[in-house]
Amino acid sequence: MRLRAAHAVPAVLSAATALLLSAPQSQAAAPHLPRAAPCAQGALTLRAKAASADPSVVRFSVTNRGAACVVDRVPTVTFGDLDGAALPVPEGGAGTYRIATGATAYAAVRTIADPADPEARRVDAITVAASASQWGRTFTAARLGTGADVRVWEPVTTWWRPTAAAADRAIGLS
Repeated sequence: MRLRAAHAVPAVLSAATALLLSAPQSQAAAPHLPRAAPCAQGALTLRAKAASADPSVVRFSVTNRGAACVVDRVPTVTFGDLDGAALPVPEGGAGTYRIATGATAYAAVRTIADPADPEARRVDAITVAASASQWGRTFTAARLGTGADVRVWEPVTTWWRPTAAAADRAIGLS
């Protein structure tokens, strides 16, 4: 069974590729959304602040001060000197998110499910980047409003959303 499945995938991909290549240009690409280049880090303004109702949630935003461009669908959120980044919720965050000139996108990260968890790590800062290829911006715990440190254990982050309310809903805040 495993062998058949391995052979079925290339066959399906070949058929899909042939169909796409044979389609007229107007059907092969979405004409209503012009392609946008990746956002330059200097054109973006990143902001972050802990949610007052739940300090284990940090809200952040990115505002595009340049021409329309794209960032990664999921922001890259790292924690102090710890390895790894927050995982996307929902899964499958590969892709891009288009930000128009002057527009702002919103996301949120839940740093820890249970602040009393004995496995919790403590860091003094969080770094947020709109795309993994960018350095991003570092926010200290004091600047975020989380106290002396940020508690971290199995953090999750939302995809970029068009409103702060949509990011709140995606992370479980009402």
